[in-house]
Amino acid sequence: MTGRSIERRAAEQAMIDQTEVFQAVATSPPPSQIPSRGDHPAPRLNIASQSSPLSTNKFYANFFLGSQGQGVWTHPYSLTWSKGTQNAHSWGMAVSHIDADQRAFGPRNTAIPGSPVQYYINPIAIQSIILSAVELGNSTVMTTDSLQAFSVNANLFPQAGSSSKISFPLVQGIGFVTGIYTNLQPAIQSSVFFRSVSTAAASGNGIFKYQIILEDGKSWLLFAIPANGQDPQLSLVSNTLLRGVPNWSGIIQVARNPAGSSGEYIYDNAAGVYPTGVTLTASTFSQTGTYQFQWQKAGLTGKNAPQLLMFALPHHIESFAGPTPFAKTSLRMQTTTKGVATAVVADSWTLVEANLPVDMGFAPWNGSLPQGSRSARTLSPSAVNIINTVAAFEIRQDMDNQTNLDSMYFSGKALSKFAALIYTVHELCGEPDLARLGLGQLKIAFAKFSTNQQKYPLVYETAWKGVVSSGSYVTGDAGQDFGNTHYNDHHFHYGYFIHTAAIIAYLDPQWLQLNKEWVNMLVRDAANPSTSDPYFPFSRMFDWYHGHSWAKGLFESADAKDEESSSEDAFFAYAIKMWGRVTGDRSMEARGNLMLALLARTLKNYFLLQDGNANHPAEFVGNKVTGVLFENKVDATTYFGTNLEYVHGIHMLPLLPYSSLTRPPPFVLQEWSRFFDPSNRSSPDPASSVQGGWKGILYANLALIDPRKSWDFFAQRDFDMTWIDGGASRTWYLAWAAGLGGAP
Repeated sequence: MTGRSIERRAAEQAMIDQTEVFQAVATSPPPSQIPSRGDHPAPRLNIASQSSPLSTNKFYANFFLGSQGQGVWTHPYSLTWSKGTQNAHSWGMAVSHIDADQRAFGPRNTAIPGSPVQYYINPIAIQSIILSAVELGNSTVMTTDSLQAFSVNANLFPQAGSSSKISFPLVQGIGFVTGIYTNLQPAIQSSVFFRSVSTAAASGNGIFKYQIILEDGKSWLLFAIPANGQDPQLSLVSNTLLRGVPNWSGIIQVARNPAGSSGEYIYDNAAGVYPTGVTLTASTFSQTGTYQFQWQKAGLTGKNAPQLLMFALPHHIESFAGPTPFAKTSLRMQTTTKGVATAVVADSWTLVEANLPVDMGFAPWNGSLPQGSRSARTLSPSAVNIINTVAAFEIRQDMDNQTNLDSMYFSGKALSKFAALIYTVHELCGEPDLARLGLGQLKIAFAKFSTNQQKYPLVYETAWKGVVSSGSYVTGDAGQDFGNTHYNDHHFHYGYFIHTAAIIAYLDPQWLQLNKEWVNMLVRDAANPSTSDPYFPFSRMFDWYHGHSWAKGLFESADAKDEESSSEDAFFAYAIKMWGRVTGDRSMEARGNLMLALLARTLKNYFLLQDGNANHPAEFVGNKVTGVLFENKVDATTYFGTNLEYVHGIHMLPLLPYSSLTRPPPFVLQEWSRFFDPSNRSSPDPASSVQGGWKGILYANLALIDPRKSWDFFAQRDFDMTWIDGGASRTWYLAWAAGLGGAP
């Protein structure tokens, strides 16, 4: 069966069959050419032993990295181990919530239309309410256990080996911060200072309620649920300390209340229960994907036990379905970088994405066209003639020299560009002999990696459980290859290899069986879909709560997790979609489709900022892209420079079929006309003046709104090849522009 017939049949099946999204890719060990080692440069600091693989890129990583003193963000709250600091000198867990008026803004960039601020940042480690105990002091130890994709338990012990502790079950979106006390004297503290504390009647029997106002004027609620009915007798000792009785066990929950009596009513009716984990399920049918969060719940039990209060982000609210929209409340809370969250009272959420790109393949794809006509598999004869002339030169480049590098990232980019070039020649330009020449060289270049003979071979390390570059082991440099050894950017790096493999297998199905296990290993490392796989954690990079990936791995960070390149995040989803298609793994293809649809939504909400975006401050939206989005700040820059073509281009590359889905034309038009349009005299960075490969990226992106101008740029007679970066080819860019309607 040919690659084209496999692709066509897979797309047809996706339209008619229901598919479960989270089915295991494999559960076997990594292939034999990948050696194992038991050490890793990043120590597992006070993590309790667990049989399942450890999540490395999740929201709670600061609690087991470095000093353990940086915060974690559950949204809308953040939590920080106090470690004896600030006014309260507490060793408990500090809880903070930041309002929009507390943000700090960077300088205005007067070179950009509207002079938006370069960045905004939220204050960190404000110790509004601290859940602590009298016994906690400078011998206190913090541990973590049950590290899962959406949750973790953080524990504070008075000293190592103590049977007394406070456990904090942390789950993304929690409505209350919950501390579970075991045989301790509660000490509720504040470095902001208590203005007033009063007892109040709670809605549930056996619940003790306190209303707290801090000196910043903010109101908080505290609910205590004793294990044996014992009144905690919290009394105000000072303006930093609210102390209870000794030897107390039970649950203490705190929540910020910005909504007066209506907010208090909502919290009253949800107190006493808390989530301990999440089960995520998903399926697709035709062009519709449905996913569901089902929380595991603890606390009060029985038929009168309340449902969970959880906070939903703006993209959740947009896609709620079934009974979930009716569980929304009027309680809303500001988050740090994701707009305003809405409180939802339900033990599960159902969400739907109704526009899965099931018909997207390797050919140029236009998401603005009707279903069935969006892929351009046929180009005009005049376009083909020009493309073939260019391809005859590009396909004879030295692939080994361009791909055999000391970086998985840059090697993968080069392999992927040659794969797209060869696909173009074979499928769109009808030159199988020329394509065969390139394909043979590409297989040889790829084999250097699949046989693990590259400059820094991969290793499977058993400390955290994952496949990493040996670069940092060899050099001692944690930043080698952008921190790959420390789990930075794995979806960026491995996505290029997966995309390359998908095209090779499409063109030569016989190649598949010899390489499938190695490529599946990369998929499993970055995006393992099953908790039954004992070798890799579930969904290492992609955060299904936030709807996008986090790139930062095992590095402590004051502003927590971050992601720079939203486009390479989407590219990874596209790569596994296409790898799933050519391998016949319908679950993987469905998962890629659902991730792409979800990313199209979250990128529009949080990364690619159209006029009127409500999820970021109006002072920042004029930047049009986030640059680097952290959990606690957003900075319109990159890790490698501040040029506008860098800041915007890193959210464009690589330009491939998925780009038409995740970069909507209204956004691209606003961005181009204000920043890069040479005909606009006020453009701060006209594309015609940009140097190097970023120039090609900008003009390839232009094809999304003006494919003819894009075509004319790449087809010009005196084209300068320095305008093509190492991850792209002029051949593909011409086919891309032609397929979107730009060829004469």
